[in-house]
Amino acid sequence: MTILLLGSGGREHAFAWKMIQSPLCDTLFVAPGNAGTAAIANNININPTDFPAIKDFVLKEKVEMVVVGPEDPLVKGIYDFFLNDADIKHIPVIGPSTVGAQLEGSKEFAKEFLFRHNIPTAAYDSFTAETVEQGCQFLETLQPPYVLKADGLAAGKGVLIIQDLAEAKEELRNMLVHQKFGTASAKVVIEEFLDGIELSCFVLTDGKSYKILPTAKDYKRIGEGDTGLNTGGMGAVSPVPYVDAVLMEKIETRIVKPTIDGLQKDGIPYKGFVFIGLINVKGEPIVIEYNVRMGDPETEVVIPRLKTDLVELFLAVANEKLDQIALEVDERSATTIMVVSGGYPEEFEKGKVITGIENITDSIVFHAGTKLENNQVLSNGGRVLTVTSYGDNFEEAIKKSYQNIAKLQFDKMYFRKDIGNDLK
Repeated sequence: MTILLLGSGGREHAFAWKMIQSPLCDTLFVAPGNAGTAAIANNININPTDFPAIKDFVLKEKVEMVVVGPEDPLVKGIYDFFLNDADIKHIPVIGPSTVGAQLEGSKEFAKEFLFRHNIPTAAYDSFTAETVEQGCQFLETLQPPYVLKADGLAAGKGVLIIQDLAEAKEELRNMLVHQKFGTASAKVVIEEFLDGIELSCFVLTDGKSYKILPTAKDYKRIGEGDTGLNTGGMGAVSPVPYVDAVLMEKIETRIVKPTIDGLQKDGIPYKGFVFIGLINVKGEPIVIEYNVRMGDPETEVVIPRLKTDLVELFLAVANEKLDQIALEVDERSATTIMVVSGGYPEEFEKGKVITGIENITDSIVFHAGTKLENNQVLSNGGRVLTVTSYGDNFEEAIKKSYQNIAKLQFDKMYFRKDIGNDLK
């Protein structure tokens, strides 16, 4: 098969790494890709949300499947774009419909879905600039800390957790009236704070049946000890050591199954990944959020643990035959540590020369924000590289990742040194 993968991050490099291992994949194009995907596939300079350019490319290159990595093309409707065009509707798109993508594209849509299908989640209400004072009154009814979520896409940074009531009211006004997150915070969801341990559950569905992928836990904050600003993720561990069979059974029966059933009941076409952000409150799993794609950097630990052919899984999703495939998972732990640009997630510089990648052994380097220039690998984003390792337990895997990160070098390079410490 000739396959087109959309995206340019660590998630897409991990997908590409796994897909080219499949005997079903003859040619893999990545749009736009990065220096890592350039080494193993064919990068093409097309924006993942430029649907007409994507159409022209798939027809010209006789692409037989499109796999969507990031959320933007999904929320903007790439699935429907293909489905409604006679020239390309025969080409399967791995990713949900526009309506399905609203589970991530709108926090309010997701909350309404959760309540409608009796899936456990925090109490909430939503507000706009017109109702900002009612929002302030609603905050007064809650116990601190206060959780404010921009309704739209804010690149994983649109959630604020605030201890002080006056500050929460001020931030609500900043989001709604002063558009702190632009149009993403034209509506804000306020919800009760849940105290527990977070984890991520990843599901692949063909719209009828589903497979639960390995669990993972990521680390969002820039600073050690989970301090500082939220990022796209600074590292991840799979499996999550404290998730036992009892908790997993609760997650499946109370959350995963009702989610897939709910999509069917609501008539929402959904062929792709569902990422369920959970919190374990005293042994009870509760949904914090949905994403409609794989997480990053969780993909860099989940995908390496899959033994099953990824392209075969995607074909089964396209043909609604996922129930006919057995999912095989590597028993070993996998961990990944993200190496970022100095200053990230605020102001940072790009274009730094990266050295030492070729010296890494016994780990996999996935490129997150890199580009090739004059045969040199340069930094091209806030999150630059992620180093994934296997181990008989997560401590062993993490040790390998840190040993290999020591071989990497670029100006102002930064990484957290405490990934996994909370699990020991």
